[in-house]
Amino acid sequence: MRVVKILSLSIALLIISCKFVNRNSTIVIENPTELETKCLNRRICNELSEFKQSDYMDRQFENFLGKWAMTGMSVAIIKDERLVYAHGFGYADREKGIKVTPGNIFRLASISKLVTAVAILKLVENGKLRLDSRVFGEGAILNDSIFSNIKDNRLKNITVRHLLAHSGGWSQRYGDPAFNSLSIAEKVGDVPPATIRTFYKFIAERNLHFAPGSSASYSNMGYMFLGEVISKVSGKPYEEYIRNEILLPNGIYDMHIGSSLEEGKFENEVKYYEQEDSPRIPGFDGSDQLVSKTYGGNPIELLGPAGGWVASSVELARLLVLIDGHSNVKDIIPSGLLREMVCDERTRGPLGWLKISKDGDWWRTGSMAGTSAMMKRCKNGISWVVLFNSSSWKGTSFANEINSIMTKVLGHIKTWPDQDLFNYYPPK
Repeated sequence: MRVVKILSLSIALLIISCKFVNRNSTIVIENPTELETKCLNRRICNELSEFKQSDYMDRQFENFLGKWAMTGMSVAIIKDERLVYAHGFGYADREKGIKVTPGNIFRLASISKLVTAVAILKLVENGKLRLDSRVFGEGAILNDSIFSNIKDNRLKNITVRHLLAHSGGWSQRYGDPAFNSLSIAEKVGDVPPATIRTFYKFIAERNLHFAPGSSASYSNMGYMFLGEVISKVSGKPYEEYIRNEILLPNGIYDMHIGSSLEEGKFENEVKYYEQEDSPRIPGFDGSDQLVSKTYGGNPIELLGPAGGWVASSVELARLLVLIDGHSNVKDIIPSGLLREMVCDERTRGPLGWLKISKDGDWWRTGSMAGTSAMMKRCKNGISWVVLFNSSSWKGTSFANEINSIMTKVLGHIKTWPDQDLFNYYPPK
């Protein structure tokens, strides 16, 4: 396993004693020792979320795991931008009997798109690009030589905004290219594993399915290209830019691009479980070996900006309060850009978020083999993050079940503990 210097599985051994300290929302890393102390994933354990009605919550979540045959679950609940509840349920590793704690990190699947959208908006704020900047071709952001000879000239009209809103011009009429990288490499004559330039060739050699901005169709591939936009404009690798410019300065130390293979997972990362009857498929690397979709079937690193991030529920909740538009904690995105992010007047949908309700709730889901995830920003100030290390036979519609159990549980709780686990520091 990949060793992470700042973390260990000793999270569960934290002494259960509360000491709350007022901290500025932006944390500067002075040295590794301080980073180790401040990392949310090292500081918080399940027992910190015990309060009068928590037994009811625990029973509901345990029953939910059993009902849907899910292996492990992590829940973080925010009230008025305070982390009031953080708890793990089930197993991080079933075979080893390791239970889930708030410090375990999970694959986020398509919640990764929200991370990418935040990075784009920070670059817009800093004057590095515009949402209506063209992406492909001469004079555009990605002026790779591949785009000097393209089949459909409409490709040159695609903007950053189009990619963020899934309106770039590609549909999933023939399947999702991002999850068929072996086929894409074969179509363009590349030796697997596919790279981002493999996908450049793919879009350059084909017609768009609709004119950019005229319609919308969910596109993982579009967000993969946004990762290249971020790298080109910032002058830094995609993950490095996001970690150094967005995550680390705001006290989020343990979010990363994950690994496609089990041996590459982080020390505190959960193990992923598919349904028992899930078929094995050829590895994305082009080998003849049949593998699980969870480990070796999907190119997690290549999917990065669209579906490759890993994080804990508590650090993802920390990011949520920094982009939620509420007033208790200063957002890292200016209000004008934040409004544009959640408004679809100029696009076919929100930017990064999946859906925005008329009532003012925002949500983002994620689903892939071995992973189910959902986060929801609620207008009433009670928001949440739920992560699983299993996939459901219901696929993307499992998010409806997550939303139902959270609505039921949250509606039952009348009084939340007066604490903010974001600012909990165990005694030395």
